[in-house]
Amino acid sequence: MRSIRFLPFRLLLSLLLLSAVSACTTQIVSNAKIEFAEDLSATILEFDDPETIKKGVPAYLILVSSMVKGDPENPALLESAAQLYGAYASGFTDSEASKRALSNRAFKYASRAMCLRNDLFCDTEQLSYFEYEKRLSAIDKPQAGYLFIFASSWASYIEANSTDWNAIAELPKVKASIQRVLQLDETTGNGNAHLYMAVLESLLPPALGGKPELAKKHFERAIEISEGENLMAKVLYAEKYARLLFDRELHDELLQQVMDADIGENDQTLINTLAKQKAAQLLLDADEYF
Repeated sequence: MRSIRFLPFRLLLSLLLLSAVSACTTQIVSNAKIEFAEDLSATILEFDDPETIKKGVPAYLILVSSMVKGDPENPALLESAAQLYGAYASGFTDSEASKRALSNRAFKYASRAMCLRNDLFCDTEQLSYFEYEKRLSAIDKPQAGYLFIFASSWASYIEANSTDWNAIAELPKVKASIQRVLQLDETTGNGNAHLYMAVLESLLPPALGGKPELAKKHFERAIEISEGENLMAKVLYAEKYARLLFDRELHDELLQQVMDADIGENDQTLINTLAKQKAAQLLLDADEYF
């Protein structure tokens, strides 16, 4: 995920030393930007106080955008920016307008990165579903992680623009993308590829064409791959599957497991803190729902 794009060597021998110094400097700067963005992401994920993150991160989002502006052809930097913006849009924005704006920017960055990774994906929104599905076959295992960042940013963009039927019409492409990721490497994102598919499969009840039992398999596989450390998987399992089927017993059992679990360490701290908050709220209003 830290690969750097190099321009082909076209300089005269007399300029070799200068080009070597320039290329080295560019690589160092590019690597520094990527490492900053990745370190920022890691620091955010390790925080146990969501309120501090909510208040402190916006300034860094602007900083990351300034880095992208200075290095717009760096796919790794674009992907880091997309993930930061997407995460903040999903978990911390106070208004729908802000969520849309941040999700749109995340998708813009992810789309540009995917185009740089593979030029077959430079015009995805203009392609028919069938043509897009064909192009997915060109993605190989080393690119599974890049495709997942792109697909998850696209899914968040669609969610944030749920009143736009043109955006919603692209959902089958997102689903096909995540299916391709799972074909190539189901452990992508520490099980989060399965989690995304689980949510997509539980959007509709069975009577309207939904596939909740398939969603259940994806939820359980996501939990298994993360070895139960991703508590948000259990929260979404309860919210999206157990509530859909009005299974109160499973719903309460999953949420109680989350409440009883440790928050964990490193990159699970923030997401698990949020999961516990969400679980508490779902348990609180369970009587009203069921």
